[in-house]
Amino acid sequence: MSHVVTIEAQVRDPEALRSSCRRLGLDAPVHQTIKLFTAEATGHCVQLPRWRYPVVCDTDSGVIHYDNYGGHWGEQSELDRLVQRYAVEKTVIESRKQGYTVTEHTLANGSIKLSVQVGGAN
Repeated sequence: MSHVVTIEAQVRDPEALRSSCRRLGLDAPVHQTIKLFTAEATGHCVQLPRWRYPVVCDTDSGVIHYDNYGGHWGEQSELDRLVQRYAVEKTVIESRKQGYTVTEHTLANGSIKLSVQVGGAN
């Protein structure tokens, strides 16, 4: 039986974040306090391609702090890719902890379809 799931991701798992960065070819996140344009943020910092400031993932709250100045200092699509990849990696990690098998397929429109095999074959 097939089920469609919509996930609203909060970045709370440093392991899944590291795995996401590795899969996207980004440097590993570094936990630190950094200055964004007019504010400071503390968390796991990820430098996205062509972004002036890193995004800061506060894994205690799940909030992502960033300043891309409305797209002038970084394309929103790069952050969207990170959040999408994080959701996939977190789902895979949690599914495998339960002993489930997960397969991943990237669709033509950029979406990612995960198939989670919960029980034996029907």
